[in-house]
Amino acid sequence: MEYSFFDFISLLGALGFFIYGMKVMSEGIQKVAGSKMRKILSAMTSNRVKGVVAGFLLTALVQSSSATTVMVVSFVNAGLLTLTESIGVIMGANIGTTVTAWIIALIGFKVNISAYALPIIAVGAPLLFVPKSKPRAWGETLIGFALLFMGLAALKASVPDLKHNPEILSFLQHYTDMGYLSILLFVIIGTVLTILVQSSSATMAVTLVMANQGWIPFELAAAMVLGENIGTTITANLAALIANVHAKRSALAHFVFNISGVIWMLIVFMPFLRGIDAYMSATMNTSPFAEATAIPIGLSLFHSLFNVINTGIMIWFVPQIAELVTRMVPSRGDDEEFHLDYISMTIMPTPEISILEARKEIAKFAKITTKMSSYTQVLISKKQHKSRKKMMDKIRRYEEITDRIEVEIATFLAKVSEGNISEESSFKIRALLSINNDLERIGDLFYQISLTIQRQLETGQWFSEEQIKNLIKIYSLLDEALNIMRNNLDSDYGKVTIDEALNKEREINAMRNELRREYLKKVEKGEYQVKDAIYYIELVNACEKVGDHVINVTEAITGQI
Repeated sequence: MEYSFFDFISLLGALGFFIYGMKVMSEGIQKVAGSKMRKILSAMTSNRVKGVVAGFLLTALVQSSSATTVMVVSFVNAGLLTLTESIGVIMGANIGTTVTAWIIALIGFKVNISAYALPIIAVGAPLLFVPKSKPRAWGETLIGFALLFMGLAALKASVPDLKHNPEILSFLQHYTDMGYLSILLFVIIGTVLTILVQSSSATMAVTLVMANQGWIPFELAAAMVLGENIGTTITANLAALIANVHAKRSALAHFVFNISGVIWMLIVFMPFLRGIDAYMSATMNTSPFAEATAIPIGLSLFHSLFNVINTGIMIWFVPQIAELVTRMVPSRGDDEEFHLDYISMTIMPTPEISILEARKEIAKFAKITTKMSSYTQVLISKKQHKSRKKMMDKIRRYEEITDRIEVEIATFLAKVSEGNISEESSFKIRALLSINNDLERIGDLFYQISLTIQRQLETGQWFSEEQIKNLIKIYSLLDEALNIMRNNLDSDYGKVTIDEALNKEREINAMRNELRREYLKKVEKGEYQVKDAIYYIELVNACEKVGDHVINVTEAITGQI
């Protein structure tokens, strides 16, 4: 078998194809995902057992644990599943993949999802041209889904074809008589082969060929199966490369779960295999240790029993696994914290408790929106900042987060208001809805500010030192107003007064008026060219608009709505 440099470049291209498909699908899901989809998935995974069943059924249906785990990672990335919920689904996927092994062993049939990719694109592509945003989002999701599995098929097709050229591995028969060291070696070989060919099914086929040829005995074939369980986790980790911290944790949880199972299995390895041998000898009158023809059934039994027992053990340690991967992949900051921490779609029996939860969520919401202020100031003050693109991407991501949080908080409060609530609670809900809307508008305005700054950069002209100094001045007042707003949101609403916030709003208005007068005078004198300074005055006006929404928040807190 020859493997050229062109083949290697094709492999890298297939990897890029796969990751791009994951990105398109994940972004489409985020746009399309509403509270209903989140509620359905949460119901399916509301406890560990339901999560395991969901993962098992999904994997048995699509006949690919890699497909299931990649979808789980994308759901986590979109905020539709929590880390804990995803771990249960991944455990179920490990059991579901054993169904695939049995189907292949018994009838030799496997669903090829990539074959349906083009029909899926045929359905999704027209939706991209629909004026409404919801169908367009569905179109992106469908096309991303198709690209993902086309990329996965391309990835598998681009790797060395060991399945049809197993003789390349015939040298391994020289390493079968080193006792327990051979077992560990073949676990590593199984892991590496699965990473290389990106398919545990293909590695299983190679393992069966090696066993049938008499190159390796049953116990080393079983050791390779353990390695395949580790290697198959790499696909989800590849998918998580472009995902957020929660998706990375979910992919890592898959690895931790599988490798933990391999460790305990290695401790009881030989007694476990002898148990399988005893069962097959008693019921089938055959032994995988003595007859190569019995190895396929023996390996399928081993694979199934290992995954079922491992899930039965590890399901009790889901919180510990979640805590471990959270420590291993720490959050890089609030930009990753897109999900709701304090409320869910489950309404508390007492409306006051639900309202309190919403208040906590809104206080966190304010923290997210106000961080955008510092990012836009960096864009203004540092024209050639090395992380400008990254900062722009972060502001765009924050704006998407604020849109989603606003919708989910509003949906939650609407459900609370449907219950039997008092007039006082109704008034509090109206105030929170008003605050929620103003916070989302603040996020929108900061995003628009970032686009205005970018347009100024693209003109080839930059702000003068005086303009930058003036912008930083009005930003300083705006930051003080934002801090007052956040302190008020964190306080007992009944004790909040409007005076401090109102004084700061007046200062922002006065500063805006002063800068606008100066701008008009300089234009009149010819010191400013209108086309060169138009973005400057746009930023001044935008800061004042942010200030308007900031004071609206405190007015809502104090009941002045």
